[in-house]
Amino acid sequence: MRKSFQLTTLHRLRQAPSEHVLKSLAIVCKADPTFKPTKDPQTRRWHLRTTAGEFEILTTGVKWYDARARRGGGGAIDLAMHILRVPFVDAVKILTASSQPSG
Repeated sequence: MRKSFQLTTLHRLRQAPSEHVLKSLAIVCKADPTFKPTKDPQTRRWHLRTTAGEFEILTTGVKWYDARARRGGGGAIDLAMHILRVPFVDAVKILTASSQPSG
């Protein structure tokens, strides 16, 4: 039997701020204090390392852009798929597990 994710869960993940996702999934995640945005003043540059490699990610709200790979997207699911190199189902499972309170 095929099991799907709740629409409210998917919507919540798609609306999660990209920088929060980076901080929760990266092994190392550092904001670049020298970065000066040229378009949107809310844009931040992050240097991070995950189990899949090193990345230079620009974030603005839910949108993100990998400056090295020249690829971007929006929402936590796409970002997790990209920086962890996992398929959709695994990304959602990882994100929902990381958002659960421990205890």
